[in-house]
Amino acid sequence: MQASAPGLIADWPASPGQPALLTVEGVTMRFGGVTALENVSFSVAPGVICGLIGPNGAGKTTLFNCISRLYEPSAGSIRFNGKPLSGVRRHGIAALGIGRTFQNVALFATMTTRENVGVGAHALARGGFLANALTLPFVAREERRLSERAEALIEEFRLESVADRPVGELPFGVRKRVELARALAIEPKLLMLDEPAAGLNHEEVEGLAEEIRAIRERRGVAILLVEHHMNLVMRTSDQVVALDFGRVIADGTPERVRADPEVARAYLGSAA
Repeated sequence: MQASAPGLIADWPASPGQPALLTVEGVTMRFGGVTALENVSFSVAPGVICGLIGPNGAGKTTLFNCISRLYEPSAGSIRFNGKPLSGVRRHGIAALGIGRTFQNVALFATMTTRENVGVGAHALARGGFLANALTLPFVAREERRLSERAEALIEEFRLESVADRPVGELPFGVRKRVELARALAIEPKLLMLDEPAAGLNHEEVEGLAEEIRAIRERRGVAILLVEHHMNLVMRTSDQVVALDFGRVIADGTPERVRADPEVARAYLGSAA
């Protein structure tokens, strides 16, 4: 793991000999005269659930957008599976093995659940325009494979009863499950969840906590979780990275980060 600043918790090493899946090193992001991220560094090992926390405006979503190539960092580097993400086009992120959900559910409202999940599966389709136009044999095989993947996800996330309904008609909690299924359709190595508990009731949040850990157990996928629901983060994460004013102030196990005085001050003020 990267060297720690004075007082910075950094006690989440990867297993010996195991390279990090995601490495964020010295990332700075400026918007005009505003610095949203400043020298942010941390790493996430394969199969780890890493919670990313911080007060409003701490830079969490900005960092997510840098990783998913919506923003180009002003300085620093981000590597995935040892390869730099600089120069990767936005539409190439899925092919690398990075799936993402959004705080505001980003689905095609007039399309059915099955069609939305199918869009995720088709993000990795290998046939081009000419192959599809000529209906080459491998295109039909590819279509069957992607269709089977989508159907398996619909079953996995208990969406069979709404598979043929437009997602715009579905309750918010169900739409969240559809978006999760779509993000997993690319069979990612890293799943990025942007405030998945937003808009959910207490019962739905409880179910989400179980679902996040179950996804990791079923698939071995690493998960980067941005969330304001602290109880959810601390219950589900193996590693927690805390940001404040765009800087990393703690990085370690949930127990260590929860006890860190810098984290208490960020959330509760100097009186803490």
